[in-house]
Amino acid sequence: MYIAGQKKNNDPLQSSRLHSARLLFAVVCLSVLAACGTMKNSPDEAAAGDSGAQIDAATEERNNVKDPFEGLNRVMYTFNDKMDRYLLKPVAKGYRAITPKPVSKGISNFFSNLHDPAIMLYNFLQGKPKAGASDLGRFLVNSTIGIAGLFDVATKMGLEKHNEDFGQTLAVWGVGDGPYLVLPFFGPSNIREGASIPVDWYTYPPNHMEEQSTNVKMFAVEVVDRRAQLLDAGDILDQAAGADPYIFVREAFRQRRLSLIYDGNPPQAAPPPGLFEDDEPVPNTSAQPAPGAPPQSR
Repeated sequence: MYIAGQKKNNDPLQSSRLHSARLLFAVVCLSVLAACGTMKNSPDEAAAGDSGAQIDAATEERNNVKDPFEGLNRVMYTFNDKMDRYLLKPVAKGYRAITPKPVSKGISNFFSNLHDPAIMLYNFLQGKPKAGASDLGRFLVNSTIGIAGLFDVATKMGLEKHNEDFGQTLAVWGVGDGPYLVLPFFGPSNIREGASIPVDWYTYPPNHMEEQSTNVKMFAVEVVDRRAQLLDAGDILDQAAGADPYIFVREAFRQRRLSLIYDGNPPQAAPPPGLFEDDEPVPNTSAQPAPGAPPQSR
């Protein structure tokens, strides 16, 4: 039986979990509200003037519609980039240097397995029962035979790993993506993806642990482990981003999200009007009679 004192001691833990979800939602709301107060002038014009490049009017108009908060987004991008460059990246490099590869692989598998229950739920919500059943099988196999997910036995058994979240679920339900947003700490996003963060947070099992200190430690290890996995990709990004990494990351995010929503088969964009239309035939003036000449007999 639970006595009154024990129930009262559990209340702060529940309050802390609710506070975490509300805090994440508040970050999204504050980002949107702050963006509404920023100027719409884009620094792309100055960059284009310095390089002598001419920006296509239609492309510029489309980007302004999808990125009306560019001023704030660039500030958040710079903040995230500096935090990554001077904090996360050095820690991730140290983690990779001191952690044997089999150990780091096991840690990655462990956290990947913890995400499978939520992925299963999202697949069912998107009307993909076969993928949802596969996710359930993955979780059961890796949690047992794979020793709490340390070993990815399910993949070798043909149970494919999926990548789903609530943002993709909202997209399947017909919710539009909305303007592009760069959120502090979370990085590239948009209105739809930002609003889905609290749901993803709530459906992640470790966030329901009563021991909050363990939850925080697990979160820190997962962040460092994931950043270590992306070290090589980050180096490629630095080389391929060009003069304006913000634009490169923005477009890469949009393309990746579109690919995830359509499970790797996004619809192809329609070609520009008239691209494949045949040229109009040139009128044959040689067969026309001269003015005043009698018509030719047939």
